[in-house]
Amino acid sequence: MDYLKVSSKSSPASVAGAIAGLVKDGVPVNMQCVGAGAVNQAIKAIAIARGFLIPTGLDISCAPTFSDVEIGGESRTAIRIAVYVHRLAAPVSSANTESAEA
Repeated sequence: MDYLKVSSKSSPASVAGAIAGLVKDGVPVNMQCVGAGAVNQAIKAIAIARGFLIPTGLDISCAPTFSDVEIGGESRTAIRIAVYVHRLAAPVSSANTESAEA
């Protein structure tokens, strides 16, 4: 299984675009992060990707797990994040959300 590898220097908007593209193509999305900064960027990317996808009738959620990985000959603990896709009953537009909030 391949993972989107996210680092502390990854652009959340770029990662979000990759997530949204894979989701729209029906490809399973799994991410791997090592370190708090990388996890932070990955979670921001998921939030941004939700904003891209909800208007198209898709929503996503995620589940993190720990994994031991070897990097440069050293054993490190990574966070792996599985992204799950949910189909909404109808696409949500900004007009629908504004009237629902009023």
